[in-house]
Amino acid sequence: MLKEFWRWKWISLALAIVLMSTVVATPSMQAQTETLLHSFRNWPDGANPQAGLIRDAAGNFYGTTYYGGMKHGCTGHGCGVVFKVGKAGKETVLYTFTGPDGGLPMGGLVRDKPGNLYGTTSAGGASDLGTVFKLDPSGHETVLHSFTGPPDGENPFAGLVLDPRGNLYGTTEGGGIGTCCGTVFKVDTTGKETVVYTFTGGADGGGPFGGLIRDKASNLYGTTFGGGTSDLGIVFKVTPNGTETVLYSFVGGTDGQFPAAGVIMDSAGNLYGTTKNGGNPTVCNGFGCGTVFKLAKNGTETVLYSFSGGADGSAPLAGVIRDTAGNLYGTTVGGGNLSCGSGSGCGTVFKVDTTGKETVLHSFAGNHGDPRDGDEPSAGLTRDAAGNLYGTTSSGGKYQNFNFNVGTVFKLSP
Repeated sequence: MLKEFWRWKWISLALAIVLMSTVVATPSMQAQTETLLHSFRNWPDGANPQAGLIRDAAGNFYGTTYYGGMKHGCTGHGCGVVFKVGKAGKETVLYTFTGPDGGLPMGGLVRDKPGNLYGTTSAGGASDLGTVFKLDPSGHETVLHSFTGPPDGENPFAGLVLDPRGNLYGTTEGGGIGTCCGTVFKVDTTGKETVVYTFTGGADGGGPFGGLIRDKASNLYGTTFGGGTSDLGIVFKVTPNGTETVLYSFVGGTDGQFPAAGVIMDSAGNLYGTTKNGGNPTVCNGFGCGTVFKLAKNGTETVLYSFSGGADGSAPLAGVIRDTAGNLYGTTVGGGNLSCGSGSGCGTVFKVDTTGKETVLHSFAGNHGDPRDGDEPSAGLTRDAAGNLYGTTSSGGKYQNFNFNVGTVFKLSP
């Protein structure tokens, strides 16, 4: 029987802090047309997507849902699915998790040239501590690795990165040293798992919630939610031989704290990401409502934007993507339309330009929409060549099950 996992762990914490905020910002607004490509129904098509989407050359999108699929099992809400959404919005369930094969996927997917999909589940598997899985184009699933706890990792919350030789790399939130403090791992093409680095929860970081990126030299970069000099999270680099370097340790206040997502890198080697809290210390009950930051190669951190918790958004749980002009795009789980979500807002899609100016591209309306809009986007975005943005919301949509809405796939057009 799968144990219930930190359901909305950081979403609940983020929204609790958002509710404390009384500052209302008036950000720049830019007209965007939102299209609901799909509203989840819970079963059999899935519920509550926690991760973003990947896109193939034909314009199809692939993702995971945390719940739904089978009517019972896992927590009684289903074990989650892998899904495909076509350009016209037709959804197809490619695979439904049952527990022993994995359950409760929180991370997104990667896809290889033959069309195989790879991902993680936060629970399920042989020890109910999560899996790394492969799903082939015919819908056959293979568990490549079942996490077993220390000294192995446990509970991978993020997706994977794939190298040219077919090796997979990811993070686990727990495991390694006891149940603390997470790992960086590698799974090779034979399914052999290797722990590349084990976090101690001290100055080296602890509890990586986000995924990794990989540079040409095979170095891996990511964040941890805790640890560091102030126990507020870090940005790290791990070399192929397992040597970790702390690139930046958050100290709280204006520089941000608690990064819940990974980072991206530009051609000059600068890193960009978000923190769930920190920034402006006068909002969100002194915790700050989150930031968008840049980390230069020399370790200098710059806060590009601090959220206020008002119309401009609050608590970014996902990372950012970047266009060729250097603009950054992301989501916040709170803020935006403050008539939604008991006054806390239902989240936003935002843009931050190279000068640090923020523009709200869309404010979600949740149950106030007609048809019902999405609510609480906890995942990042995908952008096509025409500038359309695609993503998921973890709640909202047209259908209700268990007295909560079950999420959407959406498109924003310029």
